Amino acid sequence: MKKTRKTIQKELIFETVRQMKNHPTAEQLCQEIQKRHPTISKATVYRNLRQLSKIGKIKHIEMPDSADRFDHFTDNHYHIKCNICERVFDVDMPYFDKIAEMIKDNKGFKIETHDLVFKGVCRDCKKDKK
Repeated sequence: MKKTRKTIQKELIFETVRQMKNHPTAEQLCQEIQKRHPTISKATVYRNLRQLSKIGKIKHIEMPDSADRFDHFTDNHYHIKCNICERVFDVDMPYFDKIAEMIKDNKGFKIETHDLVFKGVCRDCKKDKK
C-alpha cells in the first residue's frame, strides 16, 4: 500500500470535515475551506478527500441520488437523509454486521462491508410542512 504523506492541506481538510459535523459534500467543504484559504483548489480538496477516506481517517458516504458526503465519525454506522432539505444525519442504532451472513449470494462475492442510507423527512421539514 502506498504511504500517504501528511500535508498541511490534508490536515486542513480533515479538520474542516471534523468541525462541520454535518456530513458535508465535497463542494460544501471546498466552499468552507476557500473562505479562509482561497488558494486551495477544488482538485486539492477532492484528491485529499479520496486519500483521507482511503486511509480510514474520514468516512466516504455514497449517496445514490445526490452528491456523496463525508463524515468524521469512521465507526460503522447508518445514516438517514431528509428528502426535502437533503441534510444527512447519523442513525442511533447498532450496526448490523451479521447482515452479510444473511445474504444469499450466487455470484461469488465475499461481502466485506455495507452501507445503508435511510430516507425520510426530518423534524424541521415536518414542522415547515404543517
